[in-house]
Amino acid sequence: MKYFLLAMICWVMAFHAVGQNSQEPYILVLGVAQDGGYPHLGCTRACCTMAWKDETMRRYVVSLALVDPASKKWWLFEATPDIKYQLHYFQTLTKGQYNFLPDGIFITHAHIGHYTGLMDLGKEVMSTHDVPVYVLPKLKQYLETNGPWSQLVSLHNIKLTELKEDQHQRGGDEALYLSDNINVFTLRVPHRDEYSETAGFEIITSKKKYVFIPDINKWDKWEKNTVDVVKSVDIALLDATFFDSTDLPGRNLASVPHPLVKETMELFKNESNETKSKIHFIHFNHTNPILWDDKKRKLIEKAGFNIAKQGEQL
Repeated sequence: MKYFLLAMICWVMAFHAVGQNSQEPYILVLGVAQDGGYPHLGCTRACCTMAWKDETMRRYVVSLALVDPASKKWWLFEATPDIKYQLHYFQTLTKGQYNFLPDGIFITHAHIGHYTGLMDLGKEVMSTHDVPVYVLPKLKQYLETNGPWSQLVSLHNIKLTELKEDQHQRGGDEALYLSDNINVFTLRVPHRDEYSETAGFEIITSKKKYVFIPDINKWDKWEKNTVDVVKSVDIALLDATFFDSTDLPGRNLASVPHPLVKETMELFKNESNETKSKIHFIHFNHTNPILWDDKKRKLIEKAGFNIAKQGEQL
């Protein structure tokens, strides 16, 4: 329980840090869990029983807010099933300084934890008007041609913008310009692409560079060199769905491939402490002991890596 007390202190610190006088863009972590959240539906194991009993242990599905104080705009990364809580959470953390709805939503792919929160923008809930939603081509087509998502498009609840893959020249013609301080670039990553391709995002602000890859099959399946990508940024929020091969007893992890935390640590074991410290693990399955096991967390942090914390400002 020591970790949870420390986590609460971090959240309080983040709360007070947000909304200060700095005009530099920053990221807020609005969720850290895998698609089903934590605790997980139907889970009666000890990992979730703790969180069912103790609300302070609960975690939202993985999501980020990109905030630009200078323009008073913000953007949401992932539209999760927890979106109503996360939008309220964002308002709490930023003390209501920004519009309730984001100035745009970036979605990585069509797995339920990453896009189904769009339903709350429809006529049954908020009935929004032309909220910009940024997606890769296959996901754009999927949303346009499959209900209930197509109704969001036809009723102008959302306005889809097609992203281009692997935009890498800052300020170039293909850069997605959000403000004077922010560009976002799209990275294509290998994943289980049943309904859409899968994106990662590189966020370049006036002071910092971030990369956000919450889902990927394995690092060696990616055409890019993961170590080089991490070295090129200041903060890397990386897929940490499973800690090791024991996280899902009785199931074949090959059917849900992700880079194990231990594998990522092994990949970076010979890199400098500066490089390791750029990595912030995120997207934890409910069975991942990072969520509750202080010894596992200390093991990761002692090795030089970081663990994303819900509510923290990066």
